[in-house]
Amino acid sequence: MAMKRAAAGDMALHGPRPRKRLGQHWLRDQRVLRRIVAAAQVHPNDRLLEIGPGRGALTEHLLATSAAAVLAVELDHQLMAGLQQRFGGDQRFSLLQGDALELLGRPLACTPNKVVANIPYNITGPLLQQLMGSVMRPRQPQFQRLILLLQKEVADRITALPGSPACGALSIRMQLLAKVQTICTAPPACFSPPPAVSSAVVALTPYPPDQRPYGPEQAPLLERLLRVAYGGRRKMLRNTLGSTWSMPGLEQAAQQAAVHLSQRPQELNPHQWVALSEALALSHP
Repeated sequence: MAMKRAAAGDMALHGPRPRKRLGQHWLRDQRVLRRIVAAAQVHPNDRLLEIGPGRGALTEHLLATSAAAVLAVELDHQLMAGLQQRFGGDQRFSLLQGDALELLGRPLACTPNKVVANIPYNITGPLLQQLMGSVMRPRQPQFQRLILLLQKEVADRITALPGSPACGALSIRMQLLAKVQTICTAPPACFSPPPAVSSAVVALTPYPPDQRPYGPEQAPLLERLLRVAYGGRRKMLRNTLGSTWSMPGLEQAAQQAAVHLSQRPQELNPHQWVALSEALALSHP
């Protein structure tokens, strides 16, 4: 569900009405807008990519910073004229109309280094893949920082700690690629019209390649390990991994990684997954 933003101070919501077909809900809570901008940690040389500017509430806040450039990508063609009229006089502002999933696959004019993304619920997975890449293929060039407005359920999964019911394969994959942090929540009342669910703002700071907790040579086995284990997340690791790796080698690898095969996948943290993949590589060359 796209959370389109209302103009700052535009409490009457003049202009195009939210379109149900696109799942538009105008964010109008100034506290949340300020938290988003503060979380972006904008510096004078930053080139910001805003996905889903809507009617420009967040765009206005971003242009009030010292950012060198703000590139906005908007799917709804009906919003383009208003955005251009409102911000086109600022030479730092540029606007693209189209699907962010397609545009992110091409070189962008200002080569943004930070992202402020208002992720539609129905493309959350593919858009996260475009923005972050995968364990096997992290995005290159990677962004320095991403501030994402997400459905709260997805935000909780991204930031979930081991043992939490929300902890899953997405949690581990994102936390292997980046430092993650919840910035704030955005209840339905923050939007007009209110959506059916709550949202949350998450910050992701991707690890530089030499600081990731795993090396590129580990990535294929690590991804396979996560896929197999979380294919039966309610089962003990002994049962899921034992169907793919021989038990003697698996037991040896688990002991070396300080992992108990009676555990379930959501009980392991990212570093334990890395340690288990390293040990498996040695026991199953």
